[in-house]
Amino acid sequence: MPHHREPTLADVAERAGVSLTTVSRVLNNRGYLSQATRSCVAEAIKELGYRPNQVARALHGKSTHSIGIIVPTVALPFFGELSSEIEDALAEHGYRTLICNSLDRRDREHDYLDLLVSHRVDGIISGAHNEDLSEYRSIHKPLVAVDRDLSPIVPNVRCANEDSARQATEHLLARGARRPALLTSRTGAHNRREAGYRAVLEEAGIEPVIIAIDFHTPDERRAQMIREGLDALRDQVDAVFATDDLSAADALEWAHARGLDVPGEFKVVGFDGTAALRRALPGLTTVQQPIRAIARTAVDLLLEQITALRDDDERPRPAHQVIELPGTLLQGRTT
Repeated sequence: MPHHREPTLADVAERAGVSLTTVSRVLNNRGYLSQATRSCVAEAIKELGYRPNQVARALHGKSTHSIGIIVPTVALPFFGELSSEIEDALAEHGYRTLICNSLDRRDREHDYLDLLVSHRVDGIISGAHNEDLSEYRSIHKPLVAVDRDLSPIVPNVRCANEDSARQATEHLLARGARRPALLTSRTGAHNRREAGYRAVLEEAGIEPVIIAIDFHTPDERRAQMIREGLDALRDQVDAVFATDDLSAADALEWAHARGLDVPGEFKVVGFDGTAALRRALPGLTTVQQPIRAIARTAVDLLLEQITALRDDDERPRPAHQVIELPGTLLQGRTT
């Protein structure tokens, strides 16, 4: 047999000396077949290196045992760790994963959605940043969102962002900060970490200071913009609450470059608390997201939808629900 193409079901049947129907029955464990026939087909599959076509199986109403995961990029510590935890949880249930990095681009996310649907994945978990993408309303597959409201009909699992941000801001004030700034990627009503920060400052009678640097900004330019923003506010703020740890690291670097004592003259709190950043900056005060719990809750919700769909094709998708899991303030040497 030529080696330049994948072996087919017909190749297996020819090698085993049986019909296509018999090979199909062996693969799907359907009907009575002698152990000798089963062994013969199994041996042919092994010799040829045959892999069942999962998409073809799906077209016949069978599960592909695959799940799509869409994130902005696994290069970011939070999404890298989240993807790993989701993949691990799904593997325990016999599912494989296809991880797609949207790079926060709507066109790329759209293309990945088309790809996952065409490959007949059993469900999709999305943590992409492109909110209210209309395609999510038209996908008739089990769906769960992580950390973002993708659509009113998609369940969302996330950290209790507003409460956690309140903890972080209250901690800065308790440690002596008089006017902390918020360093974030996007400002607006959807930013629940910003909402927590603003609520605490309003209660304390302090005017908020927001430095917003878009998520799309390249790393080198982002660090430069953080330095410029903090330079402009040097005489106005004495602390930063950053809504991610990488930005907190840039704020710390700025403080050290300007000769500021941390935490005496300048204080910093981050957000995420991933294993990678905890190793790189063990002294950073940060809010640790419950990443493992978020991942496993999202997987549980998705598997519930898959099971419901398998048992009753007419069952509607569950109503929108938001599950918030508490973050943990980890105190370090930066406050």
